[in-house]
Amino acid sequence: MPDFSVHVGSGIADADVIAVYESVGWTAYTGEPEVLVRAIRNSAFVVTCRDGAGEIVGLARAISDDATICYVQDILVRPSFQGSGAGRAMLEAIQSRYRHVRQTVLITDNGPGQRGFYQTLGFTEGSDFSPEPLRMFAKFR
Repeated sequence: MPDFSVHVGSGIADADVIAVYESVGWTAYTGEPEVLVRAIRNSAFVVTCRDGAGEIVGLARAISDDATICYVQDILVRPSFQGSGAGRAMLEAIQSRYRHVRQTVLITDNGPGQRGFYQTLGFTEGSDFSPEPLRMFAKFR
């Protein structure tokens, strides 16, 4: 299993930010690199995973009012490190930082393993809430 360490803070070189997003094919972000870098800099909380050589192999970020809600905006891990625990470690760092807020919310794609991954970390899909399911709405430009 690959070795990594977790780092908190947004002191990340622009090129490293772009490279990790490119590694997972998130072209909606990398198509406008200056917007991506600004988004990282303006996030409330950023956590990265780095390999033994110091290369960023994962990044997660949150947006929050630090009182009632935390949005996990992005969580991504280079393909060569997927399954290593890096994603879990970064999400746990976010959950630890915002353990006092009432709601932690994230929106993700419907890829294989997504539901199981987030459920093991205590998340519930909106349609599974009881007694009433929740609805999630989003608008993209």
